[in-house]
Amino acid sequence: MKKVMGMGNALTDILVTIPNDALLDEFGLPRGSMNLVDATLQSRIAERTAECPMVLSLGGAAGNTIRAMAHLGAEVGFIGKVGADETGDFLEQTLRRLSIRPHIFRGSARSGRCVSLVSADGERTMATYLGAALELAPHELGETVFEDFDCLYIEGYLVQNHDLIRSAVQMAGRMGLKVAIDLASFNVVAENLDFLRGLVVDYVDIVFANEQEAEAFTGHSDPLRALEAIAALCEIAVVKVGARGAYVRNGGQAIHIGIPDGVRCIDSTGAGDFYAAGFLTGLCEGLTLRQCGTLGAVVAARVIGVVGTTIPEEVWHEIETDAAAVRAGKYLL
Repeated sequence: MKKVMGMGNALTDILVTIPNDALLDEFGLPRGSMNLVDATLQSRIAERTAECPMVLSLGGAAGNTIRAMAHLGAEVGFIGKVGADETGDFLEQTLRRLSIRPHIFRGSARSGRCVSLVSADGERTMATYLGAALELAPHELGETVFEDFDCLYIEGYLVQNHDLIRSAVQMAGRMGLKVAIDLASFNVVAENLDFLRGLVVDYVDIVFANEQEAEAFTGHSDPLRALEAIAALCEIAVVKVGARGAYVRNGGQAIHIGIPDGVRCIDSTGAGDFYAAGFLTGLCEGLTLRQCGTLGAVVAARVIGVVGTTIPEEVWHEIETDAAAVRAGKYLL
């Protein structure tokens, strides 16, 4: 496994820091969840938060992962759909600037946006208007898209289109690619449980989940039991448990990986996406599972220290220093 193609909702993130969680209750948004909304509701949320601190960045779960992998030196591509607008132009140009091979389709709706409401403790609750991202259709994909790649990485948020995910993983399988998926959000898992379980059983090699998602997927509140249940369905299972690190299982080998010292969470947006980026980059480089998990933890620890998912270049230099130590086996968690 050397090259990874990501597929997901091509979105622009709007990160809004809210003073308390009353706004979440007002709009019926479960804390920590991802919610698909229409343009009208998203506009109402924007009006209510107009005075709150706000940051814009490129987003989308799979997009975050692929961009972070590019920064780490991995060879990557991205499949998504945007509108025929300046936001879509910006997204595609940014991918090219980062040496990410873009397969960007254009739709009739405006480009999608994700409003991420960041609570005082860094927890994020998302209200996503998919826009043109929702228009990506199976017939637009072709097996040539997957040529020269070894792994397809998809975000669980794509489950709004079962046919699209199913077609993509089937094509990837025929082309000899491994398939990795991040389960995305506990409420998304609960609402699409049968489909996701069938997808993992039939097509998926690598599964990423946090503690809530793993419980929704398996019914086990104990992350170790959930890890075992997921690992029985695929090659590699990763269950992230927040400040306690993560558990990784490959066949009979299960390990715990901690987090770097001194981690301070300002905004948890993108933490799971960046963990997957480090882990998958490690797999592409042939590192051990502990090295892969450590690299994931190192990258995730840095993104939660900023608002949004755009890490400053000087911080990327610090990440590269740590990554070099991980690759050399001198820094393991």
